[in-house]
Amino acid sequence: MSTSAEVLREEPGDPSDVRLAEHATGLLRLFNVAGVLAAADVHVAATLGRLGGEPDERVHLAAALAVRAARLGSVCLDLVEVRHTITVDGVDPAEIDALPWPAPGDWTGACAASPLVADGGDVVGGADRADSAEGADADPSCPLRLVEGWLYLDRYWRQEELVRRELDSRAARPAPDVDPVRLRGALGRLFPKSGPQRQAAMVSAQRWVTVVAGGPGTGKTTTVARLLAVLADQPGAPLRVALGAPTGKAAARLREAVRAETAKLEPADRQRVGNPPAATLHRLLGFRPDARGRFRHDRHHRLPFDVVVVDETSMVSLTLMSRLLEAVRDDARLILVGDPDQLTSVEAGAVLGDVVARPAAAAGVVRLATTWRFGGAIAELAGAVRGGDGDAVLAVLRHSSPEVDFVERVVTAGAGLADGDGLRRDVVSAAAELTAAARAGHIDSALDLLDRHRLLCAHREGPYGVARWSEQVERWLSAAMEGYAAEGAWYRGRPLLVTVNDYDVRLFNGDTGVVVDGGQAGVQAAFGRGTERVLMHPSRLPSVQTVHAMTIHRSQGSQFERVSVLLPPAESPLLTRELFYTAITRATHFVRVLGTEDAVRAAVARPVVRGSGLRRG
Repeated sequence: MSTSAEVLREEPGDPSDVRLAEHATGLLRLFNVAGVLAAADVHVAATLGRLGGEPDERVHLAAALAVRAARLGSVCLDLVEVRHTITVDGVDPAEIDALPWPAPGDWTGACAASPLVADGGDVVGGADRADSAEGADADPSCPLRLVEGWLYLDRYWRQEELVRRELDSRAARPAPDVDPVRLRGALGRLFPKSGPQRQAAMVSAQRWVTVVAGGPGTGKTTTVARLLAVLADQPGAPLRVALGAPTGKAAARLREAVRAETAKLEPADRQRVGNPPAATLHRLLGFRPDARGRFRHDRHHRLPFDVVVVDETSMVSLTLMSRLLEAVRDDARLILVGDPDQLTSVEAGAVLGDVVARPAAAAGVVRLATTWRFGGAIAELAGAVRGGDGDAVLAVLRHSSPEVDFVERVVTAGAGLADGDGLRRDVVSAAAELTAAARAGHIDSALDLLDRHRLLCAHREGPYGVARWSEQVERWLSAAMEGYAAEGAWYRGRPLLVTVNDYDVRLFNGDTGVVVDGGQAGVQAAFGRGTERVLMHPSRLPSVQTVHAMTIHRSQGSQFERVSVLLPPAESPLLTRELFYTAITRATHFVRVLGTEDAVRAAVARPVVRGSGLRRG
């Protein structure tokens, strides 16, 4: 019987409430019981050990920890430091440290000698497999890689090597041919003031890979539209341009932002830029439902574009970036846009942050620093969080300001809020205005009011989670508004969140809308797409949920006039600097933080650390 099919059971009294593999033994069981390893980590490691003929339980433990690392977003595992860096929700670090960790030197030596582990410099399966992301999903003779004390699952090592080689080879290629006179003229016309935006356009004209990095509201999409006009002004055939993003919502937003900025250009520039298509990266690459993780466009069938722009690159995983890089032609420009300080992909890798940090990429990275979305106390707060200064963060939060409010106490759904706290007022006020506009059939106003206020949570479930707080908001609204939601499921004013992509109706995971009175058409679900409005009967909708609150991950790429951020307890492993920064920078005018000083300090002091060899050069 396969180890992966072993029976699972709950261990009574286990501090992390982790599911245990019934037949796990030795180190795997000890680390499983302690909550360090999940059952899936144990199953994979035990299966590899059995099939690979490896009896050493130290190698089994290393393999399980490598699987765990990838599951939690890291590309590789530092065998020397893992004992001191690993954390488990609800488990005292002293208990983790007291586990029987192998001595680092012996542990590394055991892995290096194992038949399951290949040396990082040893190419298994030939150069073609090592150079192609296709090799990442093949069945290599060694499922693990050891590189200078870092242990990888082989597929992630191959993907990282592909990304590294692609970036380095594109940086080393001769610069694209440009007409310097035309370039100077276009830069002066489209970027009248010198600064990082003009620099980004100049760099993109002279390099094959450019990174435009910047926080929210720093003008990244404005820069992209004018940058494309600079490139299109060069002599030659019209450029074939593709706009891409990791989500449908982000792709649609990029398209609309580029279109809006292009409309401000002179007629000749506007005509040259045109209206580039935008799509998710999966759709751009040609998703193949019959082949998991493979795409129609790859190193053998390249994308037909001269310029590929990727927005929200911080959310692009290592796997997807490797697929993209092997599909972009060598003579095409790749422009990566995003905020390296925001949350990273939910899958393994933090590619944008790694690329920005790489010394080899420095010449192609341009940072936009001036924020136009917000200023004052919100900008101070964001800067202090980004800088990891807990004292400065608390000073801004506690300073009386019309832009920042700090509800400094433990707050759970239904508890911890006084009658005078502003959260309930904001929630009820925003919902009342939204409902009035929706009942009156004022579609544009209703869609605008969707972004008046948003409650953001770190968790999906539990006392600090979206599900519990959405129920609490429903109770508040039912008590405050006569006849609220009396029409049934599709009541006018119901805020909607799309949870799947549906290309037939052009709605995407993360899109928000509202149920409105459509007059003679009856009840309609309305969604905004820039200046465009999408209206349909609710029966045609893909999977949706009511969006009184949303996770901070879901909010990435959005902005709201007022934001309330609910912090979980300090010990929550989800509470990180990037999560806090992403949450507060969703606000344009006002941000409220609900939580304790300990939670704030924990968030600021806990940057996301994802094991990766990419930034090491």
